[in-house]
Amino acid sequence: MTQRISFSLDATDGKARTGVISTPRGDIRTPAFMPVGTAGTVKAMMPESVRATGADILLGNTYHLMLRPTAERIDRLGGLHKFMNWERPILTDSGGFQVMSLAGLRKLTEEGVTFASHVDGSKHVITPERSMEIQKLLGSDIVMCFDECPALPATEEDVAKSMRMSMRWAQRSRDAFGDRPGHALFGIMQGGVTQELREESSQALTDIGFDGYAVGGLAVGEGQEAMFGVLDYAPDYLPQDKPRYLMGVGKPDDIVGAVKRGIDMMDCVLPSRSGRNGQVFTRHGAINIKNARHADDPRPLDENCTCPACSQYSRAYLHHVFRSHEMISGMLLTWHNLHYFQEIMQGMRDAIAAGTFAAWEADFHAVRAAGDIEPL
Repeated sequence: MTQRISFSLDATDGKARTGVISTPRGDIRTPAFMPVGTAGTVKAMMPESVRATGADILLGNTYHLMLRPTAERIDRLGGLHKFMNWERPILTDSGGFQVMSLAGLRKLTEEGVTFASHVDGSKHVITPERSMEIQKLLGSDIVMCFDECPALPATEEDVAKSMRMSMRWAQRSRDAFGDRPGHALFGIMQGGVTQELREESSQALTDIGFDGYAVGGLAVGEGQEAMFGVLDYAPDYLPQDKPRYLMGVGKPDDIVGAVKRGIDMMDCVLPSRSGRNGQVFTRHGAINIKNARHADDPRPLDENCTCPACSQYSRAYLHHVFRSHEMISGMLLTWHNLHYFQEIMQGMRDAIAAGTFAAWEADFHAVRAAGDIEPL
């Protein structure tokens, strides 16, 4: 009998929670940050290096993988875990967000979305049923419902209409997913920044019944204040005994603010994308390695960090390889950023368990506010 995916809460501190999502492929400690492995790879990282940073789970991208190399090919080759050499849990998104943000010439109907591939212009259709089929072929452990996410700002009428269609798609996703022991299906709450719509959406999802629930439709341009405004109430509408996932978030202070408001899981391309672009996240805030102040600096990015970039290389070297467009630059800076993000998660898990989250959070903000070390 295959183990079902389950969630246990170990401790709470205010609204912040810590626990474990148990899966056949291993435990996911929450709050969890999921590095994004868009096309079957976390860019500039080996899977074992991603694991070394402390990641328990990766996110794979349904839209990108269905276009290239195709879900059918990945299935023939033994599934996404084997294909990308990551034997731990994988969550796949539904493809809905990428259709919104990347696809050209998209046509939206009640049935689903028809769109032209951003790779070669070929025509594709994603419906809730097709999204479930693709994610099954990929073999992901946590599957996301197919939803439509309108870009903000949008009128309340448009947001309401879109949300209600997403709820109908959620039912179709649930029906198409069926009973798959060892795999979980998460519903996605929509409703923009309107509390009544968020409540209506969460009620619709809870009535259908899912293994976990995502707060979708945020981090799409509304700003941190508006996002936190929604998170002040939205997680409370969702079942206490299921994981809550905030999609596409975020910067370190976004992550801390989300956990404070009851979120258990997050994902974002930021640590890897920023690393490739020379932006480094440290406990002292963001550092731009291309700045001339680092050119002669023999000190590490962060003397308290144990990642390879900090323990083995100087700011001067990291500055040099970035300016020289050397591949190792993206590798080292991405490793550091992912390490730091996982360090934040571990810090929060420990603080929640100890009942000291407020003190941990105050220290987190105070150290950041002090800024980077003085230039030499």
